[in-house]
Amino acid sequence: MVAGVVRATLPSPAFSLEWMHSIEHTRWEEHYRVRGGRIEVTSARIEGMGAGMDPGPNARFDGSGWTWKPALAPLAEFALTLSPYAEDYRLCAGERCRSLYQWTGVAPGTTAIVVIRPCGAAKT
Repeated sequence: MVAGVVRATLPSPAFSLEWMHSIEHTRWEEHYRVRGGRIEVTSARIEGMGAGMDPGPNARFDGSGWTWKPALAPLAEFALTLSPYAEDYRLCAGERCRSLYQWTGVAPGTTAIVVIRPCGAAKT
C-alpha cells in the first residue's frame, strides 16, 4: 500500500526483499512468509557487518555472508521508505523479481512510504 491505496498484490505467500545498506553499501536480504494473517521473517542474510548491521546470535558464516533466523514475532505489517537518496529495494515473489518502485507503480526517484500487509488484514 502507498498512501492507503493497494498498489500491488504478490503472487505467493513467500517473498524476499533485498537492498543495499545506505551507509555501508553492503547487501542485506530478508525472507518472509505470510501465515495466519501475519508476516513471519524466516531468514536474514548480510554480506558484511557495519553500522546497524550486526548478524543475529545464531548466525552462520558461509564464506561470503552471515545467515540467521531473526528472533522477531510475526508482524501485522511493516513499512519501507522509497527515497531518491537510497537504492531501491528488490522484491521477489513467486517467479517474479522487480524493484519496489516497479511493484508499486511509484515513479522512480519519488519519496514514498510502502506498507507491506497481508491481504485482508485490518489496518493497525
